[in-house]
Amino acid sequence: MTTPPNIPVFKPHMNKARILPELEKILDSGWIGLGPKTKEFEDRFASWVGTKYAVAVNSCTAALHLAILVAGVGEGDEVLVPTLTFASTALVLLYEKAIPVFVDCDPRTLCVNVEDLERKITPKTKAIMPVHFGGHAAPLDELLALSRKHHIPLIEDCAHAAGGRYKNKALGSFGALGCFSFHAVKNLPTADGGMIVTDNPEYDRLLRRLRWLGIDKDTWTRSDARYSWRYSIAELGYKYHMNDITAVIGLAQLETLDHDNRLRAQLAQRYQQLLKAIPWLQCPVEQDDVRSAWHNFVVQIEEGVSRDDLAAYLASEGISTGVHYEPIHHHGVFQGRSRMEHLETAERIWPRLLTLPLYPALTFQDQDRIVASLAKFDSRLVS
Repeated sequence: MTTPPNIPVFKPHMNKARILPELEKILDSGWIGLGPKTKEFEDRFASWVGTKYAVAVNSCTAALHLAILVAGVGEGDEVLVPTLTFASTALVLLYEKAIPVFVDCDPRTLCVNVEDLERKITPKTKAIMPVHFGGHAAPLDELLALSRKHHIPLIEDCAHAAGGRYKNKALGSFGALGCFSFHAVKNLPTADGGMIVTDNPEYDRLLRRLRWLGIDKDTWTRSDARYSWRYSIAELGYKYHMNDITAVIGLAQLETLDHDNRLRAQLAQRYQQLLKAIPWLQCPVEQDDVRSAWHNFVVQIEEGVSRDDLAAYLASEGISTGVHYEPIHHHGVFQGRSRMEHLETAERIWPRLLTLPLYPALTFQDQDRIVASLAKFDSRLVS
């Protein structure tokens, strides 16, 4: 009997038919660094999100770091961040000796809990940085109201959210800045990379300098028939820019992103129907006015059922799973460098979180196999 292939928790969907010819062109062009294709990707992405500007960088971590810099976050400032997120959201604050203030989660969406966030605003609060967890919009109406009330910029961490929408407007276009990830497992994978979007022209100008070591003119801008070597550096910047190889991949992936996200949504809806028969498993929600990007499908396991035993059982069946996330305030790097009080919901929920496979190439047959394995585990519980 043939052993069925393993099912990964994530699998990048690459538009090879479009990518490979474009890569060949860029390799033949003699210009593979920060150049015209990066600019084209920025323009296309800004138009797709609905913002005036987009600035391409080499990772979402770089995007978040530059976003807090242009928002004026510095040493001793506090920034409100969720504890259920990838470490980058808070680590970038430590780069500037700022203080992450960890916020508890909503038990249904796993996005930030607004009541807890509001309680934690102080005169030191310099920014609010929610994450659109799993591709589902954070509570933007309430967060924007708090942003306006306290004159605190909202920075959207859209690492999970490429293609997600709220009230028919793209995630990333609500706050002062939005930061996207093009990591290998994200909805728009390029292997790595990121993008910062904004409507603020001064932010745009500053971001372009900061991503390229503070230099006022990038090499493409200076490359004419008489190469202009002269530039100036007026401020400390970073080597964070994107290159044209990544950009041509991004342009090709952007063409299929909406289609890929529709496949994700179809699979998510099918999971929700099939998993109704598993009483100890709670599926993720999609609230009114939200169109999730469905970056991942995180279920909650009922108390009394071991999440880790379930993950091990699925692994024995050739099905990979993940955990998104252990609260990041648990990590030693944040001890003594952050505020982490009143995080009871995250502490209660995270041992019950399990991420099931979800990606555009996941077949219905694969999905049926996953659900059948969950049902077999269920029969062991009730036997």
